[in-house]
Amino acid sequence: MFTTERLLIRAWDEDEADVMLDIYRRLEVAQWLGAVPAPLETLAEASERIVRWNGLIEGPYGIWALCPMAGGPPVGTVLLRRMPDGQGTVTTDVEVGWHLHPDAWGRGYATEAAAACLPRAWGHGDKRVWAVVREGNARSIAVTQRLGMRPRGVVDRWYGLPLLAFSVDAPLRSGGPAA
Repeated sequence: MFTTERLLIRAWDEDEADVMLDIYRRLEVAQWLGAVPAPLETLAEASERIVRWNGLIEGPYGIWALCPMAGGPPVGTVLLRRMPDGQGTVTTDVEVGWHLHPDAWGRGYATEAAAACLPRAWGHGDKRVWAVVREGNARSIAVTQRLGMRPRGVVDRWYGLPLLAFSVDAPLRSGGPAA
């Protein structure tokens, strides 16, 4: 669990399957996700996803729920994880990503949460963090810009499909590169 000024970032609770379903059943969210975008359809699928995602939380990496400090259910997800190649083998490349309920769009939550993930990567010794975005996803491209990420063109080495790639490097410390 970690926080930002406005967000509590934590594991998804197993009793939040209805909230997850409400976010990921929406085509305007699901269309940007996965090799074959498909909205969630059932509470059982949402429950399985929560269990799977909570099992991926390890050290600085994970897939977490975004909860407004003001209260209420999660409004989305942020992730910091090692990316799989096209065959599903985990690489050393680190990704930051975000998925938010449409009602939470335009509030800066994605940028705030993703920015809070970057120091976790730097503190673990990662030198570069990537974001991958489907072409046409202007909202996510704007988040990469607010994070100071540089466009790296279309890359197809992750997830088995061509995606727009953006990256940001660990900041330099005086006396040498960041740890």
